[in-house]
Amino acid sequence: MTKKDKESVRTKAKMKLLSTQRYLEISGVHDDTLLLKNGGIRAVLEVSSVNFNLKSEEEQNAIIYSYQRYLNALNFPVQILIKSRKLDIDLYLENLKEKMRHQQNELLKRQMAEYIEYIAKLVEYADIMEKKFFVIVPQNPPRAEKKGFLKSFWEKIHPDDKVEDIIRRRKEFKTLKNGLDERVNVVTTGLENCGLNVTKLDTQKTIELFYQSYNPQLAREEKLAQWIRMRWRKTQKII
Repeated sequence: MTKKDKESVRTKAKMKLLSTQRYLEISGVHDDTLLLKNGGIRAVLEVSSVNFNLKSEEEQNAIIYSYQRYLNALNFPVQILIKSRKLDIDLYLENLKEKMRHQQNELLKRQMAEYIEYIAKLVEYADIMEKKFFVIVPQNPPRAEKKGFLKSFWEKIHPDDKVEDIIRRRKEFKTLKNGLDERVNVVTTGLENCGLNVTKLDTQKTIELFYQSYNPQLAREEKLAQWIRMRWRKTQKII
């Protein structure tokens, strides 16, 4: 491949990347925090579920009152996201296969192989779905909350991330992050009082969430780590 061909491939790959990502409001993920192009930041909390109908009447009332107190304690908006996707048990099956390889008893080894095959086919053909629940906690700088109609419209038709915007976000990040952490503590305490488990997504988990959301089919066939390695190898070949 000539130098001119390499430059052409790099340019086309870059333009293709910009043509999709430039219209997303997301700027990146840093320090377990989602960064937006308008300067705002977000924390993504994964929340467990509870089977309300299986609770006694007293337990149900306690949950309702706790949730009411949680809502009354909020003086800022939050977003609730419910994500449904096909159950992914690849990691579970890989762990079973690893144990099977170290199994000395041939009978148990054969039974484990049959069980792995049965579970894999069950999930594939039964189309079993899983639901995950998330609460997104926001923190915005004053400039992001006072945009007029014309400015908002201009940003939508010119979505490119400018260098001055990136520099400004870096300067504001520490102050905004302190305020966001306080809000996360309020939300976490309120939901835990309802009997729920709350986990803040780290940088890797946040990236995986968006990777699976924007690439649902690809995420089933190709895990994020595999995709990153593949992209790295392709980049090395181009270079």
